[in-house]
Amino acid sequence: MKTITIGTQTAHVGETAELCRALADEVETLLKERAAEGRLAVLGLATGSTPLPFYDELIRRHREEGLSFSNAVTFNLDEYEGLGREHERSYWHEMWCNLFDHLDIKAENVSVPPSVSEDPDRDAAAYEEAIREAGGIDWQLLGIGGEGHIGFNEKGSAIDTRTRRVTLARKTIVDAAPGFGGEDKVPTHAITMGVATILEARRVVLMARGASKREIVKRAMTGEVSSEVPASFLQNHQNAGWFLDEEAAGSGSDA
Repeated sequence: MKTITIGTQTAHVGETAELCRALADEVETLLKERAAEGRLAVLGLATGSTPLPFYDELIRRHREEGLSFSNAVTFNLDEYEGLGREHERSYWHEMWCNLFDHLDIKAENVSVPPSVSEDPDRDAAAYEEAIREAGGIDWQLLGIGGEGHIGFNEKGSAIDTRTRRVTLARKTIVDAAPGFGGEDKVPTHAITMGVATILEARRVVLMARGASKREIVKRAMTGEVSSEVPASFLQNHQNAGWFLDEEAAGSGSDA
């Protein structure tokens, strides 16, 4: 893995396995430090295909090296509206299948925004409050959407937004359609942590893989900091890390 400069930002670039090991090292260090202090480690997690190899590495360390998640508290970034927890495309279901079922994390320490709610605004506010009560997020994992969204903070999301119900952008729905079997089956709304919620995490890491993310990663790292590309707000975070494979990093970077 190498470190390169893209605009004014520093990125860690390497093969997926290298990136995953580096990210897992950070989580392992945090878990062990907090355990030694008798405290909980608060992790913010993301869904999608990008972090799956990273989750596999966490599972491997738990199974083969005894890394414990018994002192971890997790908050997921977002959840589709209306699917219900048992739906195979719900983020609750995906997180349990791909990570939590394979760790020693306590079920009561796992939080994902509700998919079915009689009052989404109330439940979003309660989710925000639960994060505050946990002491805030120590380590937040992000992916990046095709138009620069983080969580479901779509293009136009302001820097001061908090956990809330959102309308999904057309591109987000189109991108998700293959996994749902068609655009008409993709939910049109979701609950997401807000940009301000994310930026309050003490450490934020964004992982991007593949050539399809190259241009938006460049815009997020080198372009104007604005709500047009919500990921660009990370430029002003004091402890943000960019973890990119070679294709996502692209050319034109300074070694």
